Amino acid sequence: MAKILIVDDSKMLRDMLKYALVDGGYSDVTEAVDGVDGLNKANGTHFDLIITDINMPNMNGFELIEHLRAISIYSTKPLLVLTTERSDEMKKKGKSVGATGWIVKPFLPVQLLKAVNIVLSK
Repeated sequence: MAKILIVDDSKMLRDMLKYALVDGGYSDVTEAVDGVDGLNKANGTHFDLIITDINMPNMNGFELIEHLRAISIYSTKPLLVLTTERSDEMKKKGKSVGATGWIVKPFLPVQLLKAVNIVLSK
């Protein structure tokens, strides 16, 4: 079973994400409250997928992705962005730092699961 880390400063969104993932068959889900917490957890455990917000205190999602891509086990792992940011400029920045995909909030659980299933099947 895939181990998934969700990184978002909103408890409500983390709860919604976790519920959608568990309902979709992914029961091994860990939560982090910001990029610093996410990086610490990623350094301590091997995750198959990390889903991160962009706008967070302490370390934003772009910084988190850059740090993760510098760690050998995360150099090719899927890193999905789930954010309210929808501009092409932000998406280009996400791609340039190593994001695998981009999902805009609010999200539909079926949309999230489709993206998760695709990136984990590679």
